[in-house]
Amino acid sequence: MSYSEPTVAFIGCGNMGGAILHGVLDAAFSNESNSQRTRPVSKFVACTKTAASADRLRASIPTEQRPHVEVISSQAVPVEVMKNADIVVLGFKPFMAEDVLRTKGVEEALSGKLVISLLAGQTPQNLARIIRGNAVDSFGNDNPDTTPSAMDPVIVKAIPNMGAQFRQSVTIIETPENAIPTHMTEVVEWMFKQVGEIKYLPQSQMDLGSVLVGAALAAMTVPIEGILDGCVAEGLKRSDAMEMMLGGLRGLSAALESGIHPAVLRESISSPRGCTIQALLTLEKAGSRADYAEAIINGTQHLKKADKK
Repeated sequence: MSYSEPTVAFIGCGNMGGAILHGVLDAAFSNESNSQRTRPVSKFVACTKTAASADRLRASIPTEQRPHVEVISSQAVPVEVMKNADIVVLGFKPFMAEDVLRTKGVEEALSGKLVISLLAGQTPQNLARIIRGNAVDSFGNDNPDTTPSAMDPVIVKAIPNMGAQFRQSVTIIETPENAIPTHMTEVVEWMFKQVGEIKYLPQSQMDLGSVLVGAALAAMTVPIEGILDGCVAEGLKRSDAMEMMLGGLRGLSAALESGIHPAVLRESISSPRGCTIQALLTLEKAGSRADYAEAIINGTQHLKKADKK
């Protein structure tokens, strides 16, 4: 197995896997790319469950990038793909972990390899137990018949967001429990730096981080849509309102990145008897801030429960 230019296999290449694949291809495998001499990956294999999904993914890849990607579909777990790959990315739904990783041949196929898990709510330790056929019993104890070995896969948990497709993701990477080989770390960091920024978090904060970089962004679309509805009700075209909203969000992002506290920012643009303070009071009366805090708490608690299963 060579890590000079390894092959990366995506086992499950739906919304998130596809976003990462597209982002990496655009960053490092397009005609405009300047990083071709330093890229540590030469080929990708993208596995989807249905032929229709494979066709859509294949059609979305620019012609110039297609020599670097093989797209296949399989109703069965693609054990041979895992076996032939140097690095395996787990991009299927988290609840599918046991069905996929307990398939005959998977343990051997992943032996000693770098496995990058995109599965929120699944710890590397639990995935390792599943791969070894060593699930937690009904009392919460490990099956003592099997213990970790040097041939176990090296599992790194990385949670990006949909901004990966536009190379604007923030990917949180779990700080490994044990040191992992430098060449593996370099591949993980290279891949996710192609699609945005990376940030390491300890295992105790990964569930919260997963909610923050993923679910929280989805939650933010709710107030945006509400604001657009209000604009339409007041006579503005939705497309025009969206254009102005996006411009405002870019300005807001720049202000917050400069270090201005959100409360200070609100105060600075709230004039006496002005429209801003009226809008803010309406939201405060509705208790919107507490609702968003509770949404983050509930999302995090949900993942913590999943981790214990």
